[in-house]
Amino acid sequence: MTGRKPEGELRRGWTTGACATAAVVAAYRALLTGGFADDTVTITLPRGQEPTFQLVRREITGDRATASVIKDAGDDPDVTHGCEVVVTVAPGPAGAGVTFLAGEGVGTVTLVGLPLEVGEPAINPAPRAMIRSAVEAIAAELGDAGDIEVTVAIPGGEALAAKTMNGRLGILGGLSILGTTGVVIPYSCASWINSIHRGIDVARGLGLRHLIAATGSTSEKSARERYDASEQALIDMGDFAGGMLKYLRSKPVERLTLAGGFAKLAKLGQGHLDLHSSRSSLDMDRLARLAETLGANDDDRRAIAEANTGLAALEHARQKGLALADAVASTARESALATLSGGTEVEVIVYDRQGNEVGHAGF
Repeated sequence: MTGRKPEGELRRGWTTGACATAAVVAAYRALLTGGFADDTVTITLPRGQEPTFQLVRREITGDRATASVIKDAGDDPDVTHGCEVVVTVAPGPAGAGVTFLAGEGVGTVTLVGLPLEVGEPAINPAPRAMIRSAVEAIAAELGDAGDIEVTVAIPGGEALAAKTMNGRLGILGGLSILGTTGVVIPYSCASWINSIHRGIDVARGLGLRHLIAATGSTSEKSARERYDASEQALIDMGDFAGGMLKYLRSKPVERLTLAGGFAKLAKLGQGHLDLHSSRSSLDMDRLARLAETLGANDDDRRAIAEANTGLAALEHARQKGLALADAVASTARESALATLSGGTEVEVIVYDRQGNEVGHAGF
């Protein structure tokens, strides 16, 4: 996710799962009735909302019906905003209910640990449940068995998937069909946090015992080289330390390396679990008091407290021979251990902007 959150009230949008459900409802009804009655379709979401979607494609060919809608993520900077979600419905095996296939641009699961079997299309359980529920209602209304094959496609999805964490999760060939409630809440970062959780699941499923969670690409690269780690051992934590640590509390691994820049890890050490600059700030007075425990005199403590940035404070401490980055690593490690509540060994490595290690604690 990129971009700064705009001011004012933000418009909510619809998940790819909701879009796929809408297209299934339109296509399945058209298949049973012999045509599309309208150019819009209304569905009911798990929490009772009833959004209406404009149909783009409305096609019937033999025993197959295809419908599509354009994904509207509202004011969220979602990578799939504006994508066309295309669904084709066809008769399926008798008694099989709804079966799912991956069309163009929708990925396939290739690694264990995800809530889907290897070889299954990357259509998550919640969207599958929404689709099945909608199909059952239409089948009951129109007297059909409801045994259908649903193929979901997102044209151009394979290229877009390169901007997501799907490759690291072993989802190959395209995007995932996501969404628990069907609603996209702008800047909630739900998809990123979900990817963190699924990354942990995949790593555990592969039997990996040491994970590396980084706040950014520079620290991730350096930590990965340090341990010659596999792609699946890397967790793109970003600013969501709390979302990762709380999940690891219930799904522990043996060892965890936290890697990041000085300011973000200093904030973690001060008890912040969301490290984004708009949601937490570095307390420079507390940082100065930490420096004081290392032997900083009054002038040094004042200089650190009045520094414009965390990096400026770190540079002053370095010039004075104060191991401030090591102390920050230690406080970040203590905060992580407190959140994890046991079960996982923790190491913290502080990197500068060039990827050089400047502080360390643990292991």
